Amino acid sequence: MITRFEELDWQSTPMGDLTLRRRWEPAAGHEIYEVKLGEEYLMSSLFTVAEIALADLGLALADGEDLNVLVGGLGLGYTAVAALRDSRVGALAVIDRLDTVIGWHERKLLPVSAELVDDSRTTLVCDDFFEVMRNAPRDDLRMWDAILLDVDHSPRHQLDATHADLYQADGLRALARHLASKGVFALWSDDPPDPDFMVQLDQVFDDTAAHVIDFANPVTEGTSSNTVYVGRSHS
Repeated sequence: MITRFEELDWQSTPMGDLTLRRRWEPAAGHEIYEVKLGEEYLMSSLFTVAEIALADLGLALADGEDLNVLVGGLGLGYTAVAALRDSRVGALAVIDRLDTVIGWHERKLLPVSAELVDDSRTTLVCDDFFEVMRNAPRDDLRMWDAILLDVDHSPRHQLDATHADLYQADGLRALARHLASKGVFALWSDDPPDPDFMVQLDQVFDDTAAHVIDFANPVTEGTSSNTVYVGRSHS
């Protein structure tokens, strides 16, 4: 007999109750993992194509070897693991605001957790990504060759209103200070390409693009899509 739901962890956080659960998805015919914040679904292992594309498209624009990569938002880990599968990546740091999420992976509760935490290139950091980007980069730290961000639903729909400034030109300029020369910024969004956000992105980055990522949706028996924005720093 298949158990429909199994709660793997529940924690109260400053952003609301955070739940990790595993359940059987009849439409897919296999178990999936999903995360809820309060009553809001944050992510599901049923849909990982665009999260992987975030790493693939971002790193495709990056030049060189021994790349130093920062992922904003750990989630189920698919973006971070996709980045580690690029042999040019020499070091990967992942910042997540919730130590609970980091703990899930350290306890290897998720399908890609072992691949992530057992890789010596990986560092998991509990911090506020947006606050880190607002602050000037530390002189003792190497700049990032790529910053891959997947926290909010989209530039218009944030999990926390304090995130909104990053999606304006001034916030993007603050982020760009943390990038190495010709460093890459890539962003996941659940919404279609946003022309207004592209205006902001174009003010700060070169080679900008909004890639529409289509993927099969077994629940609707149709096709869904996400967006991955990319850009390369001016200097």
